[in-house]
Amino acid sequence: MAERTGWWGRVLHRLAADDDELQAEDLQRAAAAEGAVPIGGCRDHDEACVAGTIRSVTVRNQSGAPNLEVEVYDGSGCVTLVFLGRRQIPGLDAGRSLKASGRVNRDDRRTTIFNPRYELLPAPSH
Repeated sequence: MAERTGWWGRVLHRLAADDDELQAEDLQRAAAAEGAVPIGGCRDHDEACVAGTIRSVTVRNQSGAPNLEVEVYDGSGCVTLVFLGRRQIPGLDAGRSLKASGRVNRDDRRTTIFNPRYELLPAPSH
């Protein structure tokens, strides 16, 4: 997220930026306010606290056991939270905001946190 200096610079940026860019910046500010690190900056094997909005919730069967996969976006990137042995968790629905922490696993395909600690966040007020 580029930092805009001065009132006029911020106004010009808000007028020129597209909706996706503005939404990403808002998500990054909200995540930082929760004390989270940007998902895009997470490194493999680090313990991290991330926050963002749930984009999707999927159940995948792996070796006959269900895994609940929750994709979270914070404006800088996505992380997939994987809850082993779970088909659903009340409250983890697309569009909800949450904060999660755990050990980051990062490879060429995606960033993942297995069985994270999490907290549902209140809906943002606009």
